Amino acid sequence: MDRGLVVLAWVAGVLIVIALGKVLLLPMKFVLKLVVNGLLGGLAIIVINLLAQPLLGFFIPLNIISALVAGILGLPGIILLVILQFML
Repeated sequence: MDRGLVVLAWVAGVLIVIALGKVLLLPMKFVLKLVVNGLLGGLAIIVINLLAQPLLGFFIPLNIISALVAGILGLPGIILLVILQFML
């Protein structure tokens, strides 16, 4: 086989791998950001439970949905969970 064709095939293969890597990297960034925000939201709920239970007498259950609401929405999400806890 001609050496030029081998090099050309190798370069084309590397370019295809790089292109696929960039395409697959965007969903991975989204999933990683969702996981990190969920963990931070769960941590915020734990802190609120430690502070609010003795003072105000309510408790926000920690589960995946409440952690993601707090993580994705941030402070408005935490306020939403507190309001929902008072309403229910």
